[in-house]
Amino acid sequence: MEKVLNNISIIVAVAKNFAIGKDNDLLFYLPNDLKRFKQITTGYPVIMGRNTLLSLPKWPLPNRTNIVITDKDETFEGCVVVNSIEAAVEAVKDEKEAFVMGGGMIYRQFFERAKKLYLTYVDKEFDADTFFPEIDFKEWDEEYREDHEDEKNKFKYSYLNLVRK
Repeated sequence: MEKVLNNISIIVAVAKNFAIGKDNDLLFYLPNDLKRFKQITTGYPVIMGRNTLLSLPKWPLPNRTNIVITDKDETFEGCVVVNSIEAAVEAVKDEKEAFVMGGGMIYRQFFERAKKLYLTYVDKEFDADTFFPEIDFKEWDEEYREDHEDEKNKFKYSYLNLVRK
């Protein structure tokens, strides 16, 4: 197992079947979750893969250092571009907290290193082509939980902050 890094957190909206996306897009639209994402990550670095960056309606995300991991030789205006997970970890080593925000391959590579998960857990299964690593909830302490029902979407969801035991 990789060494857990105390300043690396993952922020993700995940369905019951651990689905997170399809065709490089989100599976559901939860405006309050987007507000929560902004509130939690503002002022901190966010780490993402290039496809996640390119899927954003507008980038870079304001008031955050946007770190983009890519194996291509390219630049993205307003972003710090790195070529490996290790380089991203090095870029945030002096930060109090940094947030990994996707996509699937990036989540998988950071999952064992993350100390904390900021999870929006949607109580519904979705058809998807991108999945989050399966979470063994016995390995995490629940620090915070807030349950919601969304009339517009017809499913329940919860905000969970989990800390690795």
